Amino acid sequence: MSMFCFQCEQTAKGTGCTVAGVCGKDARTATLQDLLVYITKGIAMYANNARQIGARDREIDRFVIEALFSTVTNVNFDPERLAVLLKRAAEIRDRAKKLYEGACSCEGSGRKAEILDGPAAWAPAKDIEALVKQGEAVGVESMARELGPDITGLKQLLTYGLKGMAAYADHALILGKEDDDVYAFFHEALNFLVKKNLSVDELLVMNLKCGEVNLKVMGLLDSANTGAYGNPVPTKVRVEPVKGKAIVISGHDLKDLEELLKQTEGKGINIYTHGEMLPAHGYPKLKKYKHLVGNYGGAWQDQQKEFENFPGAILMTTNCIQKPRDGYRGRIFTCGLVAWPGVVHIKNRDFSPVINAALVAEGFKEDGPDKTITVGFGYNAVLGVADKVIDAVKSGKIRHFFLIGGCDGAKSGRNYYTEFAQAVPGDCMILTLACGKYRFNKLDFGDINGIPRLLDCGQCNDAYSAIKIAVALAEAFKTDVNSLPLSLILSWYEQKAVCILLTLLHLGIRNIRLGPSLPAFVTPAVLKVLVDKFNIMPISTAQEDLKKILG
Repeated sequence: MSMFCFQCEQTAKGTGCTVAGVCGKDARTATLQDLLVYITKGIAMYANNARQIGARDREIDRFVIEALFSTVTNVNFDPERLAVLLKRAAEIRDRAKKLYEGACSCEGSGRKAEILDGPAAWAPAKDIEALVKQGEAVGVESMARELGPDITGLKQLLTYGLKGMAAYADHALILGKEDDDVYAFFHEALNFLVKKNLSVDELLVMNLKCGEVNLKVMGLLDSANTGAYGNPVPTKVRVEPVKGKAIVISGHDLKDLEELLKQTEGKGINIYTHGEMLPAHGYPKLKKYKHLVGNYGGAWQDQQKEFENFPGAILMTTNCIQKPRDGYRGRIFTCGLVAWPGVVHIKNRDFSPVINAALVAEGFKEDGPDKTITVGFGYNAVLGVADKVIDAVKSGKIRHFFLIGGCDGAKSGRNYYTEFAQAVPGDCMILTLACGKYRFNKLDFGDINGIPRLLDCGQCNDAYSAIKIAVALAEAFKTDVNSLPLSLILSWYEQKAVCILLTLLHLGIRNIRLGPSLPAFVTPAVLKVLVDKFNIMPISTAQEDLKKILG
């Protein structure tokens, strides 16, 4: 069977994966994910209508974000688990239909229940193969045949923005933070995507609204993380091993890390972060655990080689999993929404199987060198020295700020970001975030007036920190963000980067350089609109771009 997926940066030939995903998902998985997005639109059709009459249901709201998050790149590769989700989606759709019809039947509603079709009328097939056939009829290719590439591309831009935002909303929800207006927008936008005859202008407006709501979601997640674990503080993190038994935890979910730390305390097991878990070391309530000893490895795309060489157990939270090699398949575990066929999945954060696997494994036989990097430069830490930064700008000691960050990936062309960071002059500061920083975060950039030239703001969602820093600087200089000596050099990989880009565009931020390649779903006509309105541009070479920026 065939598939079509172009939602991530590494998509085959820069146009779309048609046989199997470069990410590792097979055609069945891709098609079931398309079907899950389709039925989630059906849920939203009823939920959106119900909200117009004042009826809402948290179980419906929460399922929608979990369903969307499950279709983000490198999350759920297991057709069996997707089939379970599809069955549950049908039940939630029926629940939403009942909610809507019940609200209409209430005295004084003034509404007669509409009969909804399309995704709202979907009935699940009885087995996986039949579900796959249903999914083949509702994928991107069928949409493109009906609507053409430009409208399809803008619809997918919004869909992928919603997927990324769902990931952040789910992280926040896990720590007890949610917002009814956010749920309302998910239903509104998914219902909007079902409509016929949408114009380019209407789709652009809704995409920018997605960026606006995502800013709120990132604020929720920031509040959730700092409320639970304190404001990040500059912290030196060991990047070489410590002798002893070991577990490495990857992904984004700080709650999973906290529970793992609690359950391993006193058991003689050292805990290492990997990938986007690195910023966890800056949070006071996490760094208090003495057996959180350091960070192992680099970005997500290097995990197969790194995990093969890791002498302990591996826990994958949220997204970023790749196909496990045989050498560590028996000691890698998934939790939350992450799944891979045949890999043990942890339920209810009972990490006993992970702990037992770590105790059986040999662990590190000796200490590595004492090498560290520094993390923890969230907006609270940076604004704490804002007066020094502002004085350094006014005195000419700091000429320019570069935000060099975003997702990393395996596709060629990403050496640009290393070369760019190395070429940034010594009188310029570098802000960074997300796993793209692994391209250069172990290099020594020195400091300006005691302030490190490289400031690691955190995970991809900590773009919120970078935005707050930029806004604070703009206020201090009585100008706007676009007038600051600040340039954004962004790398993208998957859908969380899409929603962050939409947030930056909502804020009116111009002159963003994006790479290593532009999204396949952004057609030339759509790109022209983005260039005309925001002067968004593809990266060229590090030296050429630096010359254009600094003159």
